[in-house]
Amino acid sequence: MAAHRRHKRRRRRQMRRIRRISKRVIRDRMNPLEIYSEDEIFDRYRFRTPTILYILDKISPAIMHNTTKNSALPPILQILTCLRFLATGAFHRLVGDSIGVSETTTGRCCRSVCDAIVHLLADCITFPKGNRARETKQQFLKIAGFPNVLGCVDGTFIGIIAPNENEPDYVNRKGFHSLNVQAVCDANFRITSICAKWPGSVHDSRIWRESALCQKFENGEYNGFLLGDSGYPCKRYLMTPFLNPSTVPQQRFNASLYKTRVLVEQTFGILKRRFSCLQGVLRTDPRQATRYIVACAILHNIGIDRGDIVDCRQDEVQLLGGNDNALHVVGDGLNMRNHIVDTYFT
Repeated sequence: MAAHRRHKRRRRRQMRRIRRISKRVIRDRMNPLEIYSEDEIFDRYRFRTPTILYILDKISPAIMHNTTKNSALPPILQILTCLRFLATGAFHRLVGDSIGVSETTTGRCCRSVCDAIVHLLADCITFPKGNRARETKQQFLKIAGFPNVLGCVDGTFIGIIAPNENEPDYVNRKGFHSLNVQAVCDANFRITSICAKWPGSVHDSRIWRESALCQKFENGEYNGFLLGDSGYPCKRYLMTPFLNPSTVPQQRFNASLYKTRVLVEQTFGILKRRFSCLQGVLRTDPRQATRYIVACAILHNIGIDRGDIVDCRQDEVQLLGGNDNALHVVGDGLNMRNHIVDTYFT
């Protein structure tokens, strides 16, 4: 009887070993870059081959596995797995099936690749200075005649699942769990500043007040204006519209500001069109969701810098509503706004 039980145990161990070996043998990890056309690659991964190889060159040392195993996933497949997730927002199991990796491996790829991309933040998301600032002001001036503009600022909600900690803080004014993501863009839809760590219930004005960019403007490091909606306080460096314009110059001021500031809403639309994971719900905790969002912003800038962009026509870009909670204008912001109206729009 004991010998029979030992035989059954040996048999079970042998079968488990055979199943493990069989899985490794039959799994076929294809390289999509070798079988799809350029248009098919762009549709699936939102970038074309030269840009994907550029990303590979930038982050491959950080995601290379130091192992002697012959089944380690190469960096190019890790990047494609992550890009497929960001482009679709699909479940990890579905993303893994498209390349031939497991659900667990897909999750690890998404996290490790996004962590490596986030380390490019200082190189890819920078606020304009010097000659670049002058070029930015000229580009904004050509749009609607608003002078001395360095960027447009706004916030957008990115949905997440209900977190385990401080869950009520993440319920936004629209009633769903989210992060409130603040970004600044230039005239080419390029993101020049991003803050993605705040819960959805936090007001835009607080996110701005607590941001590093706000402190730099307060300290006089930048000479120019940001354009925001009525959810932001009007400051000497942050212009918001007149809530009830009473004169023709004030109406011209508002029209110019609206036509210029819409670029940040278009930027959010372009970002969410390229990376559909930002349109739905990120099924992860807030900390990891923040890293996914920042990684998408960095990849967005890489695509623009390399000319690998989605169609930016306004009629196809989703325009996002502004914050309805208007703030009052105080102090030097009122004086500066009146000065701009008297000088440029009278």
